[in-house]
Amino acid sequence: MYQDLIDKNKKLAVIGLGYVGLPIALEFAKKLKVTGFDIHAGRIEMMRNKIDPSQELESAAFDDCDIEFTNNLDVLKQANFFIVAVPTPVDEHNVPDLLPIQKASETIGKVIKKGDYVVFESTVYPGCTEEDCLPIIEKISGLKAVTDFKIGYSPERINPGDKEHTLSSIVKVVSGCCPDSLQTIADVYRLVVKAGVHKASSIKVAEAAKIIENTQRDLNIALMNELSIIFDKMGINTFEVLEAAGTKWNFLRFQPGLVGGHCIGVDPYYLTYKSKQLGYNSQVILAGRQINDGMAGYVAKKVLQFIIKNNGNIKEAKVLVMGATFKENVSDIRNSKIADVVKELKSFSLNVDVTDPHANSEELKHEYGFGLTENHATDYDAVVVAVPHTSYKNLDDAHFTSITKPVALIADLKGIYRNKINSRSYWSL
Repeated sequence: MYQDLIDKNKKLAVIGLGYVGLPIALEFAKKLKVTGFDIHAGRIEMMRNKIDPSQELESAAFDDCDIEFTNNLDVLKQANFFIVAVPTPVDEHNVPDLLPIQKASETIGKVIKKGDYVVFESTVYPGCTEEDCLPIIEKISGLKAVTDFKIGYSPERINPGDKEHTLSSIVKVVSGCCPDSLQTIADVYRLVVKAGVHKASSIKVAEAAKIIENTQRDLNIALMNELSIIFDKMGINTFEVLEAAGTKWNFLRFQPGLVGGHCIGVDPYYLTYKSKQLGYNSQVILAGRQINDGMAGYVAKKVLQFIIKNNGNIKEAKVLVMGATFKENVSDIRNSKIADVVKELKSFSLNVDVTDPHANSEELKHEYGFGLTENHATDYDAVVVAVPHTSYKNLDDAHFTSITKPVALIADLKGIYRNKINSRSYWSL
């Protein structure tokens, strides 16, 4: 398989061309013949015109790539090494939504042939690849894993907005269903991952490694958020505390904040879901999730309390929320906890405007029921700086004075204006 891919006698295909799949497809397409498959015709057309629908890659990233973008199964059938990079979200009850990966497995089952490989990159709980996805492929294709085709798992480590830690610069964990498949999968990924690969002993180990990467971060942020709540009651600025504590060599530099996105706020639920199936109810992990999921309500309550105390009339009060994406300098609004802040504020009958230099207003309306405000007012009772976009960091005291009432609150969730706001009340996590 490896040599045939190198010689371009066989094709590699990537199924799902979002934040994870497209960068992988383009990297491989610099060395191999690649098919980029996505079910959305509109996205396919954009990529054919060298436009990344996720707005992460420049058009130059498409140059010198031997790739064909398609949503046609007949074209996909021509490939022999399949990489699955579809989303794995949770539903409104925080239960894993396996429908995208199940549909992708059905697609694989329709096109896979004897001798082919399939590697899943989507984040799942340990056992999902072999227990949930593999049976679908075998049933539809009539083929058997190991004997007829090979299967593996290599967790994605794409970080939206991060131009330093890219696909090629991060060690890639790989796994396979047998020693031969593990070696082949490792060799294929070495073509594009300069940092090298780590061979996991089993598919389940690789799946678990991905899950705990983000669960660990989630728990550490939850600790910071809980400390922030405690320190606020003490009248202590959390970021000043962290700055002082950070002078110790082994202090972990996590910060409080809203935890959204498609990884940290989602992955732990995959682990606790599987844990519950096995008869163990997670305590520490779910406690961290409860704290982090509650921070939007906490922020909204702090704003409301200020307005009630200082300005009185809630129904006439105005709040500006700056930032709607799940993190800074990206257009990604998936699982954005800022939407929860907006929802909470509106539940108190407050008038809420939202701005963001990166988000798409129509996408926000479709996903969360509110759009962006083009021209903000000059008499806000509170401004919530929810996302530390680079374009926000140079704003000063005069700017916030110009858009707020004389008695107003600047709620700076990430502390980017600490010691810079003098004319208005200031609060941060």
